[in-house]
Amino acid sequence: MRTLRSARSARPARLLAVTGAALAALALTACDNGMGTRDEGAAGGSTSSSQSTGGSGTTGGSGTTGGSTTGGSTSTGGASTTGGTTADKASSKGGTSDPSDPENRVTCNGSTTTVTAQPVSRPLNHMLITVKNTGSKYCDLYYNPTVRFGEAQSAPRVIEESQPQAVVTLAPGESGYAGVLLSAADGSGGKGTTEKKVVIHFQGAEAGSDAGSPASPALPAKGVYVDNSVAVTYWQSTMEDALQY
Repeated sequence: MRTLRSARSARPARLLAVTGAALAALALTACDNGMGTRDEGAAGGSTSSSQSTGGSGTTGGSGTTGGSTTGGSTSTGGASTTGGTTADKASSKGGTSDPSDPENRVTCNGSTTTVTAQPVSRPLNHMLITVKNTGSKYCDLYYNPTVRFGEAQSAPRVIEESQPQAVVTLAPGESGYAGVLLSAADGSGGKGTTEKKVVIHFQGAEAGSDAGSPASPALPAKGVYVDNSVAVTYWQSTMEDALQY
């Protein structure tokens, strides 16, 4: 009988032990859950720290910089607008700078140019005529200069092989050239004279026409020697071309 009682009394003890163990497990679980929540909170703090320290914040800064860059683009857009303004200005100047516009072209003559006539050392017995456009418009040099030395009634012959492929056009400030063969180096030009005066006439778009306002450039004080071989080139765009004949 004592044995049976002992067995019965042991059951409640085991139940109590099991119950106690279950309660302890629940308590631990609850405790673990609480710690887990705190751990997650701590992990969240580390992540935030990582964003601040690990360069995410820097990336954010880059984003801000990117905004500034975008602003730069907007500023660049402004520059484009400025460029447009410049283009508009250029367009507005088209009326005074486009050489194809007839209103911007005149025929060169003594009133819109400065003219010089200077003998050169090479080639021998040659003189270079230089015409500089001093006007505000483009001017055209047609054909060849009509050159008259002293009181001569006739102009020198024209060196036909010197004819350029196109009319020489001078922008404001540019120069055109013509060469003059004064005398034959071998004396084949006959008896010559020393001339101290020269008048240069300009032709218009029609061959032989007079463009008005001739020029009278000064010659050297000792004058230039001219014989019957005197000849003149067509107008050229370079002095080298003018003096090669």
